Amino acid sequence: AQKTILIADDDQSIRTVLSQALKREGYNINATDNGATLYQWVAEGQGDLVITDVLMPGENGIDLIPKIHRRRPEMKVIVMSAQNALTTAVSAAEKGAMDFLPKPFDTDRLVEMVRNALQQNHVQIREPANEGTTKALNKSFIVGQSRAMQGIYRTIARLNNTDLTVMISGESGTGKEIIARALHEFSHRKDGPF
Repeated sequence: AQKTILIADDDQSIRTVLSQALKREGYNINATDNGATLYQWVAEGQGDLVITDVLMPGENGIDLIPKIHRRRPEMKVIVMSAQNALTTAVSAAEKGAMDFLPKPFDTDRLVEMVRNALQQNHVQIREPANEGTTKALNKSFIVGQSRAMQGIYRTIARLNNTDLTVMISGESGTGKEIIARALHEFSHRKDGPF
C-alpha cells in the first residue's frame, strides 16, 4: 500500500517542493501550514510519517512531537529548520524526532531520509544511549559510566545521523579528538576519511 506523508510548514514553496519530490517517489501527501491541522490528522490515524517545520503559526513543531508520540507512539517524525541548526537538532532529538533536516535542503537527501525512516521498524534517535551503545563506545573510544558520560553518549547518538557541522570545544586533554573520532565512527561517513 502507498505510504502517506504528513507535511507541516507555513512556507508554501517548501510545501510544494516537498510534495512534488515525494509524490514522484510514489507517496501520498497531506500538507498544511500549521501544527494544529497536522496534529488533527495524526489523531485521526492518518499518515505513516510526519515532516514538520519548527516555527509555524500556533504550535512549535518540536513541541508537537511528544503529543504526537503520546497519541501514536510508532509515528516517525522528521524535523526541518533553518534556525540554530545544532541546538534545534539536539532539541528535536530529545523530544523524539527520528531525524533532522537543515534548510535549505537537498531533495535527494530528503527522499533518502524518508525512505530510510519508512523502512525502519524501530526509532533510532528517540532511544537514549543504551547499555549496548555505551559498551560499543567504551570498547572503541571512550571509557566511562558516569551520568556526565551518559550525556555525552546520548549527544553522539543524537548527532550521528545528521549532516550538521559539529564544533567540539574544551580544555586541553579533555578528549575532544576522541569525541570527534566517535562521532565519525558512528556516522554514515565512517568508511570515508576522518
